Amino acid sequence: MRISDLLAIEELRLTLLAGDPAREFSTVHITDLPEPGRYLGGGELVLTGLMWWHEPGDSARFVAALAEAGVAALGAGQAWLGHVPGDLVTACRAAGLPLVEVPTEVSFRTLGELVVPRLSGDVREALGSHRRLVAAMAEGADLPELFRLTAAELGVTGAVVSASGEVLVGAADDPVRLATAYLTAPRLPALAGATTVFAVGRGNRAAGWALACDGDLLGRADVGYELAACVALERSRMEEGRRVERRLVEQLVAAALAGAGLPELNARLRTCGIGAAEPYTIVNATVSGQGVPGPSALGGRVVEELLGREAVAAVVPAVDPGAEPGVGPEADPGVDPAVDPAARAEGAVAVVPLRERTASEVAGRLRAGVRVLSALPDTRVSVGLSGALTGAAAVKGGVEEARHARRLAEARAGGVVTSDEIYTHALLLATVPADVRRSFTARLLAPLLDYDRTHQSELVRTLRVYLDCAGSWNACAERLHVHVNTVRYRVRRIEELTGRDLSAMADRVDFFLALRDTGPPR
Repeated sequence: MRISDLLAIEELRLTLLAGDPAREFSTVHITDLPEPGRYLGGGELVLTGLMWWHEPGDSARFVAALAEAGVAALGAGQAWLGHVPGDLVTACRAAGLPLVEVPTEVSFRTLGELVVPRLSGDVREALGSHRRLVAAMAEGADLPELFRLTAAELGVTGAVVSASGEVLVGAADDPVRLATAYLTAPRLPALAGATTVFAVGRGNRAAGWALACDGDLLGRADVGYELAACVALERSRMEEGRRVERRLVEQLVAAALAGAGLPELNARLRTCGIGAAEPYTIVNATVSGQGVPGPSALGGRVVEELLGREAVAAVVPAVDPGAEPGVGPEADPGVDPAVDPAARAEGAVAVVPLRERTASEVAGRLRAGVRVLSALPDTRVSVGLSGALTGAAAVKGGVEEARHARRLAEARAGGVVTSDEIYTHALLLATVPADVRRSFTARLLAPLLDYDRTHQSELVRTLRVYLDCAGSWNACAERLHVHVNTVRYRVRRIEELTGRDLSAMADRVDFFLALRDTGPPR
């Protein structure tokens, strides 16, 4: 029952002094205890005769106890004091708690006798709505039908939004803002502006859905929970069908990596819905971070969401007969490889038909989604993408391209990397252990860094610009805004300190790689 419904009962002659008349309450509780919080469960209309009030400071303490207990509204009687104290009105406004004035001639008993039957009617109506929603889901209603029914039965509107900000059903003015609120909220449900955000089901939020209900439903959270449960049920139905599709992709990739013949690969590619002449790209993904038990499995679910569920991603065990199960940097922590071979997975793999798109356009979509997911604390999404491919014979090479690109993304602390980026020195650096790279860089550049710190000089910067200018004295001097003789002096000093020869290509390459490992040019 809403406060506005209570105010509409003419014989009570109630007056709203503060708060939102649309607030709902589910029961009535009468108390004059100064701190009644321990006896309240939340959602009540609390009626008080103000016998606890002795001085202005009492109101703030009383209202704070009600707010902490989750009370829906307060009704204050005039009989004891003859009026409702102004400091009580102020405290209720500050707490966002609706305050209703009950006149002296209306007893709390009379108010209860009029309100309780109406509350019972609300309960019966709510149960009826619940039964109709459950019946609709049992009969196979999809998400658009469910939302239409929810708006008609419960008066609740909104949208379901993916973690990357895609609207799955309903309408939302700023889905990315809602997705960000879902990803960053310490607990759900939570308010995001004029919208209440609920989680749909359980699991890591990176691959989750958010139910965004218009208005403040924190006082009616049971309605949001009910709708979220219905959405989760529909998602689980969709998931059942996708399991078969994932198995088909897993069989295709495993066969390609094992060196299966072209006729078998052609047949398996067709079962994945891709014709022999149809272009496609291959995506490899992982999600790592605190509390992520399986980077590959979660990476697959995230990629499916980022691609709008138009493709499925399978976790394919690494093909390495000589390796022990679960050994190596790609093993998923927390999974027993003796029980689950996917513990040795090299990321989750998706075979994505291009359908009049380019691989670059698919990469752009993935990047946009990963940018939104970057708001999720302690979570890193790494995605690798092959070039455009055609035919079953290209599957194995595409899987390798995507895997190398994903490893480079991991070396960069997450993001999306395409195959165009892996055929450079960056891939070589990414495959070298971090401690080896640090040792190489330190041994080569340490004399220069020490010299710069001691003499406030710019040998490292000069070296970086000199190499960027392909060893041109004049171009380097122009970039640094110094005389060319200054550049010559600094280069000779660099050679003396390091024992290297900057006229030799091998030494230039060593310096180039060391500088790339210390950060971008300045």
